[in-house]
Amino acid sequence: MRLIAIGKSSASAPESELLRRYAARIKPTLSLVELQDGFGNPAEIKRREALTILNTIKPDEFVIALDSGGVAPGSPELAKLLARWSEQSKKLAFVIGGAEGLDAVVISRAGARLSLGNLTWPHMLVRPMLAEQIYRAQMITAGHPYHRAGRP
Repeated sequence: MRLIAIGKSSASAPESELLRRYAARIKPTLSLVELQDGFGNPAEIKRREALTILNTIKPDEFVIALDSGGVAPGSPELAKLLARWSEQSKKLAFVIGGAEGLDAVVISRAGARLSLGNLTWPHMLVRPMLAEQIYRAQMITAGHPYHRAGRP
C-alpha cells in the first residue's frame, strides 16, 4: 500500500513522525512516495504535478484520489470501502495532490475518490490523518476495540 503525495516533508516534523507511527501499524505497511511540487501558474502546476503522479502510479495499482469531491464516509463505512478496494486489487495507492489540487487526468485515473470532509487541511497533516483512518478501518474490520463506536 502506497501514499503518493506532492511535496517534501521534513523528517523531523511532528506530522512526519505521526505518519511513520501509523504507517508502521498498517498491514501491509503504508509507504510514502513524496513528489516534487510543480511550478508556474496554477494550471501549469496542476499539469506538471499530474504528469509526475501518473508516471509514479503503477499499472496494477488501484488508485484512491484524495479529493474534496469524493465520498466522505464515516470510519465504519471507510472500513467497508477499504475491504472492497483491497479485494479489487492487492496494491492500493492513495494520492494527495499539491496546493492546487489534483488535475482531472489524475482523478480520471483513480478507481475511487475519497474526501476527509468539507474542511480544508494542510496537506502535510492529511497524510497522518489518512494513515490513522486506514489503521482504524483495519481495526474495525478485525473486530479490534480501537474504534469505540458506542461512545457518546
